[in-house]
Amino acid sequence: MDIVERFLNYTKFDTQSAEDSDSVPSTKKQLVFAEYLRKELEDEGLSDVEMDEKGYIYATLKANTKEQVPTIGFISHYDTSPDCSGANVKAQIVRNYDGGNIVLSDGIVSTPQKFPELLSHVGEDLIVTDGTTLLGADDKAGIAEIVQAMVYLQEHKEIKHGKIRVAFNPDEEIGMGAHHFDVERFGCEWAYTMDGGDVGELEFENFNAASAKITIKGISVHPGYAKNKMLNASILATEFIAMLPQDERPETTEGYQGFYHLLSIQSNVEEARMSYIIRDHDRERFEDRKRIFMRCAEQLNERYGEGTAKAEVKDQYYNMKEKIDPEAMHVIDVVLHAMQAVGVAPKVKPIRGGTDGAQLSFRGLPCPNIFAGGVNFHGPYEFVSIQSMEKAMQVIVKICELTAEYNK
Repeated sequence: MDIVERFLNYTKFDTQSAEDSDSVPSTKKQLVFAEYLRKELEDEGLSDVEMDEKGYIYATLKANTKEQVPTIGFISHYDTSPDCSGANVKAQIVRNYDGGNIVLSDGIVSTPQKFPELLSHVGEDLIVTDGTTLLGADDKAGIAEIVQAMVYLQEHKEIKHGKIRVAFNPDEEIGMGAHHFDVERFGCEWAYTMDGGDVGELEFENFNAASAKITIKGISVHPGYAKNKMLNASILATEFIAMLPQDERPETTEGYQGFYHLLSIQSNVEEARMSYIIRDHDRERFEDRKRIFMRCAEQLNERYGEGTAKAEVKDQYYNMKEKIDPEAMHVIDVVLHAMQAVGVAPKVKPIRGGTDGAQLSFRGLPCPNIFAGGVNFHGPYEFVSIQSMEKAMQVIVKICELTAEYNK
């Protein structure tokens, strides 16, 4: 089985996670794919293959050298984003992309005018959707690359490597992927998440992240007799939104700039509920943002009475740069050399998001993020280049080879 067939098989499984769930994994359908993946790892000859009751999968490629080599790992998540349907994915392959428009289905067209990233892949073979679902390259491309690399190493025993661990987990898209990851069981000195974007990306800086929720209580009165009585929770919700900095949203920021992002709002006269995420690369500014959010809720209470607004902020993960720089820069150096060796120009950049590697780094497992090749994640215009996936697989193989030559 080649990497394309492997990836296309993965996309047939609906593994969408759910933010409003208290179970682990957040959706039972993720376990269906996890079981498929567990069996595939066994069939491909990996050892110590195990899956726990929460859907976390661990496996080993045994060392083929007697030299003392650090045990390293590769990690990807198998859930897909709640932002867009992952059911009945109909992947299509555009061979030798010519730089023009790609008709996904009637009336749904991916254009380089809207998505200029396409032009970086002229002449390549692109896997796209039919415009009705996401593709799932985030992060099933990463899984395919890792499994294919393990197969390649078994077929090419002349490439010496130490013990390699692989792990696949649920619920990364809702910020819960690393919460039940067993770092001790994984048993690695360092690891890499294959969860980045376009070819060449290497990331060891990510957002500090928090989830934030606010509930606003109103007073419902017949609108004909509402003067000086009604308190419309929907109107107060818009007031709260206006209190936050208007130029600090995802659609107005880039690079290292942080933001407040309104994920959802449900409201009527009596009650409004809003869900936000708060992001910033700088830890101090991150803490300031959380305080501002809470202060805005306090101002509503000051204006309309105590108990009008109730806000809650919970930290999700922190910037892994705190743990990787300068304590574990050798982990980055190995990747840079591996990319250069296989002809990939490294693009070191901050993640405007997060990965499971961020949480794992704070739990003692340095874990930067490497490209998986997908572009336009979480929507129907998502695509991945076959050549990018192949390059990612080659990078994994080369990392394993270079680590065998690594000398502390």
